[in-house]
Amino acid sequence: MASAISNPAAENPVLVEHEAPLGWIVINRPEKRNALNFAAWRGIVAAMEELNADDAVRVIILRGVTREAFISGADISEFPAHRANAEQAREYRAMPARATSALAMSPKPVIAMIAGICMGGGLQVALSCDIRIAARGTRFGIPAARLGLAYPLDGVLSLSQIAGPANARDILMSARTFGAEEALQMGLLNRLVEPDELETNVREYATRMASNAPLTMAAAKAIIREGLKDAADRDMPKIAAMVAQCFDSEDYKEGVRAFLEKRQPRFQGR
Repeated sequence: MASAISNPAAENPVLVEHEAPLGWIVINRPEKRNALNFAAWRGIVAAMEELNADDAVRVIILRGVTREAFISGADISEFPAHRANAEQAREYRAMPARATSALAMSPKPVIAMIAGICMGGGLQVALSCDIRIAARGTRFGIPAARLGLAYPLDGVLSLSQIAGPANARDILMSARTFGAEEALQMGLLNRLVEPDELETNVREYATRMASNAPLTMAAAKAIIREGLKDAADRDMPKIAAMVAQCFDSEDYKEGVRAFLEKRQPRFQGR
């Protein structure tokens, strides 16, 4: 089953596909190399809400509609109308922040399937996903310094945490474009595959992941996120509650039974 989340015009910038146990978010602006306009940012938020609500979906995959681009960045053609001054820019930036937060805060694993171009806001979206798998030949970069823009704190923190401060300085200050092999070396990517093998590889990886216990994956994602905070800011009661929930779950009992019976577990997410 597939549905489209669209703006009032004919364009459907974000497509949602339910293919249990996988869910797909497809950025569908090929004429703009999947540059994200306001409607697309909003569509990502709505798509995540829809897929989070589907218990049959265990893993979410984000991709571009064609191999030519994952996301080429924010749609700069909207900037004069929506970012003409600092106040407008703050209002506009609220929606990208909501979109990246929806990806990062989802209890379900989110995989970025990256091909072609992954630039600016596209890289920030990819960094908000849990796993990044890219095709050889993909190009990366953050050109904010060539536009006179300051990258937002959440984006800088994500980049620094994943690639390290030295690489973050290089990427942000040089505004250069770099290849997938270098991105892998920096730690921006988890895996690099041949272009013709990208979708097969992502599907196989995601399907294996989807067979794991949902509560355990949600706990791992949340606890890693808390662990990246300063010690004083960590929500220790939340961490303890998620650990306890896993131990008290039917899935924990099923996992132990399956191990002892030498069979694959059948997890229900409860």
